[in-house]
Amino acid sequence: MIEVSGLTKTYGHKRGINDVTFKINEGEIVGFLGPNGAGKSTTMNIITGYLSATSGSARVAGIDILDRPIEAKRHIGYLPEHPPLYLDMTVNEYLNFICDLKGVKTNRKAHIDGICEQVGITQVRTRVMNNLSKGYKQRCGLAQAMIGDPDVLILDEPTVGLDPIQIIEIRNVIKQLGKNRTIILSTHILQEVSAVCERVLVINNGRLVA
Repeated sequence: MIEVSGLTKTYGHKRGINDVTFKINEGEIVGFLGPNGAGKSTTMNIITGYLSATSGSARVAGIDILDRPIEAKRHIGYLPEHPPLYLDMTVNEYLNFICDLKGVKTNRKAHIDGICEQVGITQVRTRVMNNLSKGYKQRCGLAQAMIGDPDVLILDEPTVGLDPIQIIEIRNVIKQLGKNRTIILSTHILQEVSAVCERVLVINNGRLVA
């Protein structure tokens, strides 16, 4: 479902990632583990098409993200480390806006209702997002990643900054989502990997080491 081959990204004389290669099969929940600055976010940004690679390739559902970006992105839901929320919108307004961006053509109300139920934000849908707790904001970010029912979810440190109860809740949501999706999530927290993931990729100093 995700195939990365020889991925390298350089910034001037510095290499953010160096010859990274891995494959994630359909239906797996895979942890992308490494210290801060190891290259996790760079790799994920290339897979999602947000950054271009200096060399190598990334394919999602068999589609090269560089050659056919729009087609590949239809398979991807992405939650960056800082959720891309418009804090002056209500949750409903925001999710409808994301549906417009992604060109969702199915029954929109039923689609949003189902996602809100899954991530546990039904009770806050009419509230302005700026007034929500960090945990609920994170859930809203996860909800936008699920709009359009993508096959692949790419989650960049999805529990960063949350309190212990919120962390457990988000982990449970991710495990539920993984029953019918392929998920890669980055973290530097070992407990997160053991609680959620079936397999682990370890990156350090831009290289895949295990």
